[in-house]
Amino acid sequence: MVQHLFAFWNVENLFGPEDHPHRIEWIKARVRGDLRGWTRQLYERKLSQLSRIIVQMKGGAGPDVLGVCEVEDGFVLADLVVLLNAALPDRSYGVVHANNERDKRGIDTAFIYDTGAFSVDPDLIFNHFVLRRTGTRDILQATFQSQAGNDIVMLCNHWPSRSGGALESAGFRATAGETLGYWHQRIREECGSDMPVLAFGDFNDDPFDPSLRYNAVAWRERGDVERGRSAQFYNLAWDYLRFPVTDNRGRERMLDGTLYYRGDGNLFDQILVGKPLLTGGGSYQIVDGTARVEAFAEMVSPSVSQGPIRFGLPKGNVANVDTDGYSDHFPVSVTVEEADGIS
Repeated sequence: MVQHLFAFWNVENLFGPEDHPHRIEWIKARVRGDLRGWTRQLYERKLSQLSRIIVQMKGGAGPDVLGVCEVEDGFVLADLVVLLNAALPDRSYGVVHANNERDKRGIDTAFIYDTGAFSVDPDLIFNHFVLRRTGTRDILQATFQSQAGNDIVMLCNHWPSRSGGALESAGFRATAGETLGYWHQRIREECGSDMPVLAFGDFNDDPFDPSLRYNAVAWRERGDVERGRSAQFYNLAWDYLRFPVTDNRGRERMLDGTLYYRGDGNLFDQILVGKPLLTGGGSYQIVDGTARVEAFAEMVSPSVSQGPIRFGLPKGNVANVDTDGYSDHFPVSVTVEEADGIS
């Protein structure tokens, strides 16, 4: 048996520096204010801080596949991968990425994966868009094949934000949930019901919200998914509704969110798995009890009303940036066991 760590992290506004030569023209005007004062030095510090956390995953071996969102383009991902590969010589990370030029700020989802552990067929990469008038977010789908020849389909999500109000914007996330649910169904139709499917991301809704429960069909009741015959997910976020942390001052406490807003925690960062990953019906199966929030002490705020320490953007004032910060979200992960041999 081989064990893989699959993780997800909203890395919070990973933009290239203010003078980024690869920036799409129309995005320049949209982000100019946010990036005023975003020097190359700050950008490189942000990359270093992200790398510092990622390399600690899987006991210091790094994740096998990491889904990310809020990245500007493939160039910033390439810069991050350089740091990861230098810190983890046993890894050889590559990137699966598709530009999302429809989002109002141009931010993308992507996968960083160990090319020594998995290969990705470029013909099996899809970008599913969730449209709204004020921008859009995407769901990136890719099929990863292990060295043993076993396939697993992953979908990296970043659903529409709650800007304008949680209730007022709920319909957009319902549409995102329908999009994910539809593609889960299509994957099963095209690849067979035993194809392992894992979806993770920043859903901008909690596990109990209708967009997850009814639109994406992601349940709390594991047995219902195991017995079901249709496209259903089990939401592993129910396994880490509250989780213990040690903050960066060495104090222990309990958190109830992967991000905090005005002192309240939300569990927006979730991992959804289809039936084969629960029952071992395919070549992969989750290791029970391993779904977790990757809250390393140095990234946990000492404030009782906060969770992760964010890095921020200058917006014309460098005081808005905490160079000892990381992201406004914690990463989440799960360990998946792969059977030996070709399926």
